[in-house]
Amino acid sequence: MRIITGKFRGRHINPFRNFTARPTTDKAKESLFNIIHSYYNFEELMVLDLFAGTGSISYEFASRGAAGVIAVEIDYRNYSFIKKASEGMNLNELKAIRGDAFKFIRLCKSTFDIVFADPPYKLKGISSIPDLVFEHHLVNKDGWLIIEHSAGTDFTGHPNFFNKRNYGKVNFSFFENKQ
Repeated sequence: MRIITGKFRGRHINPFRNFTARPTTDKAKESLFNIIHSYYNFEELMVLDLFAGTGSISYEFASRGAAGVIAVEIDYRNYSFIKKASEGMNLNELKAIRGDAFKFIRLCKSTFDIVFADPPYKLKGISSIPDLVFEHHLVNKDGWLIIEHSAGTDFTGHPNFFNKRNYGKVNFSFFENKQ
């Protein structure tokens, strides 16, 4: 796993042996960030990374200069890895939080320009994520929720849905806060 661009471009992040999370592929990550770059100035972004896993998406946002990134991960080893890796790169704008993403959504009082969620593909309740995020007002006006998911999950009927991209086995659904 590597950071695609920004101040840590090309840096490899090597999770511990037997790491169980499924990192976003470099190809899919590069395509995703090209889309985001077309719409947003990274230096102004406040980002929430739910189900952070390896922290790959969080590092990418921080490397590109995001104003702030919160990475939420329930697994202690994964959380510790994100915390250690971000400290090793002096990513002061990245804050790792150990916790359940669903509980975090319900309790969070902050808002974000981009909320990225990469839950396990077979996670029970994945289809509820858009409703929960928008009901709890986590996305700023004109901000996005982006969910990484398998081909078997379909969000096209959601009122905030506006786009879907497919990169091999990786699918991204995009939602916008139009209010």
